[in-house]
Amino acid sequence: MQFWFKKNKNYPVFWQNYLNLFSKKKQKQAVQDIRFIAFDTETTGFDYTHDRILSIGAIAIKKNAIDVSDQLEIYLDQEIFNKNTVEIHGIRKNNGLTKVIEKKALEFFIDYIGDAILIAHHAEFDKKMINKALSRHNLGTLKNRILDTGILFKKIKHQVYLTNQQNVHYSLDELCNDLKISKSDRHTASGDAFITALAFLKILTKLKKNKKIEISDLFR
Repeated sequence: MQFWFKKNKNYPVFWQNYLNLFSKKKQKQAVQDIRFIAFDTETTGFDYTHDRILSIGAIAIKKNAIDVSDQLEIYLDQEIFNKNTVEIHGIRKNNGLTKVIEKKALEFFIDYIGDAILIAHHAEFDKKMINKALSRHNLGTLKNRILDTGILFKKIKHQVYLTNQQNVHYSLDELCNDLKISKSDRHTASGDAFITALAFLKILTKLKKNKKIEISDLFR
């Protein structure tokens, strides 16, 4: 499939460069040759319109392994703040962290992910929060394909128990318990991104037990 995007001379260079990555049809790649990026956002709440992203954590997966030398952690300087969610993510309005404005954080994130396949747990939320932030700066939406570890986890549950998992929603904590992943760094963006990357690799290993996995199998 060919991707066509409306040209806008007012787009900043980083966004134009990002769109160019998707302008041509990609060659078919084996799963082990693809760059995956597991990512997570910590936010002031769950309202896509009014809440804001406080931090973004991301880490790369290459050749079926987590690449700790290829990761990103950003804290955002936001006017909107919700003291009720501090107990979850621990990010305070004034806590000495180096923060960047939202547009600069988006530039860092977009430059970092490139055309990688993104992975998140309950990915729809993180995708919408990023897209809402992009729209506030008159940019487009994420073009990357995105995998959800919650949906992938249902695949292995269905294989084991042969039951319909369609309406079941697994938390990241439940994945950690089932897949024996440490929860020591939960509820930080970088920590949850790392846990999501581990979960993805463990799910991939379980799926491979039955057959050779193609990238198209992960999106079915």
